[in-house]
Amino acid sequence: MTLPTGSYSQEELSWFRAIFDDYYESIRSFAYYKTGSVDLADDVVQEVFLKLWNIRSSVRNDTVKTLLYTIATNLIKNHFKHQRVVYNFQVSKSTQDEAESADANVRMDDMNRQLQDALASIPDAAREVFLMNRIDGFTYSEIAQRLNLSVKTVEKRMSEAIRLLRNKFGYKL
Repeated sequence: MTLPTGSYSQEELSWFRAIFDDYYESIRSFAYYKTGSVDLADDVVQEVFLKLWNIRSSVRNDTVKTLLYTIATNLIKNHFKHQRVVYNFQVSKSTQDEAESADANVRMDDMNRQLQDALASIPDAAREVFLMNRIDGFTYSEIAQRLNLSVKTVEKRMSEAIRLLRNKFGYKL
């Protein structure tokens, strides 16, 4: 373990090294036993000794062992509390997504039905021009050429279809 940069007395470094050497393996084993993960145990033991270093001026030698185990226990508890929060968030998010997607499917089906009904209510000539323009992507002049109509007639039929759909749905298309 590498200590943060700074100037430390030889006494502080010797004290910390002795505690580190005495308790590292037992704290690591304790963390592994509690978590079941070697990587998490290594992270916990690193954090334990970092916290010990940060509060070194207030640590009593007769209670250092208890302090180390208490810090380790609290870190492990906090880790699992955090994991529970993450899990609960993911569950609620996926439940919400499922509800939204089910609702979206219903709304999409309803919208498609309404659109089909609205298109069926448009007169045949206007519907043909509208679908050729909006679905097939033909320009007014291309539609006029294909249907042997004038561009003005295509424009009139298109405006009629759009007007009827706008009235049906209440917004621009």
